[in-house]
Amino acid sequence: MTAEPIAAKDSPDEGRGASGRAYREITDARGRVYRVGETDRDILGHSRNLMVYLPWVAMMAISVFEYAYGSAEDTLSHAHGWTQSNTFWILSIWVFFQAGIAFPAGWLRERGILTARGAMLTGSVMCAAGFLALSHLSNVALAILGFGVVGGLGSGLVYATCINMVGKWFPERRGARTGFVNGGFAYGSLPFIFIFNYAFDTANYHRVLDLIGAYVMVVVLTAAFFFKDPPKNWWPADVDPLTHAGSGKGAAGLSKNPPVVKQYTPKEAIRTGVLPLMWVALVMTAGVSIFGISFQVDFAKDVGFGPLVAASSMGVMAVINGVGRGVVGWLSDTWGRKQTLVFVIVVLGLAQSGVIWAGDIHSEALFLFFAFLSGFGGGAFYPMFAALTPDYFGENYNATNYGLVYSGKLISGLFGGGLGSMVVAAWGYDGAYALAGGISMVAAAIALLLRQPGRSTATTSAPASQPVG
Repeated sequence: MTAEPIAAKDSPDEGRGASGRAYREITDARGRVYRVGETDRDILGHSRNLMVYLPWVAMMAISVFEYAYGSAEDTLSHAHGWTQSNTFWILSIWVFFQAGIAFPAGWLRERGILTARGAMLTGSVMCAAGFLALSHLSNVALAILGFGVVGGLGSGLVYATCINMVGKWFPERRGARTGFVNGGFAYGSLPFIFIFNYAFDTANYHRVLDLIGAYVMVVVLTAAFFFKDPPKNWWPADVDPLTHAGSGKGAAGLSKNPPVVKQYTPKEAIRTGVLPLMWVALVMTAGVSIFGISFQVDFAKDVGFGPLVAASSMGVMAVINGVGRGVVGWLSDTWGRKQTLVFVIVVLGLAQSGVIWAGDIHSEALFLFFAFLSGFGGGAFYPMFAALTPDYFGENYNATNYGLVYSGKLISGLFGGGLGSMVVAAWGYDGAYALAGGISMVAAAIALLLRQPGRSTATTSAPASQPVG
């Protein structure tokens, strides 16, 4: 295979950024524009690494919404007089709005109507309102409105802003950092899983939920004050966008994850056909993941495992779910994002069969092992989609493009939680888990079809090393 030659030319539009530092724009042979000259400290006043750690902390705070909710369902049902179906649909509505806000929020951000800081501040208040509703509203419809709609929109604003922030500030090597931040959305819930299983009852549920709402709001509010997007086309000043591919680390990463051919608008990304394929794959995979989150504790109790095993299985799932996101993000920088995504989805599918087997033979050890695998597969695909989107369509419209891809989760929430409860009622846990495993394998086959738009498979992905300017 031969490398595509890349020549650079300086844009006539040189200038000074808001920091006063001079910058220039470099255009490669494909038309990709890089804004170079400004450091992260020029723009932020501190290292861009803070744009990894703060989103990570905020993601850990909001993880209690999704990953700990299943452990609180029994107490909520007794306290408010809800049925199991009521509690599942509340979570399903939450997932619907948490995922659904990603696209409109991205659209508003990229037009300057909503800043990253504004999205985080708004989200923090809405998150607190969601837990207050879950605590004090016994009417199912009002609880759905408060926790499902308001809480879902708030946590979705925080989630989408955090993920997109990492992709914008680390365009040269985003896999590991995106996975690290995304992982916080799972293992951050671990303390709350055990609180809900051991220290949460009808006597103290008001106080516990109110305090959790306050905790989420304070953490997200604190992180929000430091959030700021880089200028469009920004590239780190200490990394040459053209010779980066010639370095050992850069060449290894770019050979598997080639730089985007152009900056695709949302309409252009949809027309490629690749973005819709990503959406379908995410719908299926996230549905299986949400099903596991919603039913694993109940399945463990149904087959006779004690509360410690049930809680531990969910704790294991949450920890491995989060750690796995970071690990595959790092691996994908070398293995390739698509290859890593397919591997993760296959593991998720196999884990569903393992859970059935462990339950049928009543093996607690095997159940925890397959909970480990299910947790790994059920979370690690998220950072792959988050990193693939700017890899395929660029950073400038990433908030909107990833919002479109991630919106698939709003469909997943419906069949993973609410419809999943109907399947369990009709077919039992064995039938429901078998169906989930089959859906995962179909999603893996779809992921195999993904290709970076505009790039010939006959050429290498990494551009030839050329001096800048």
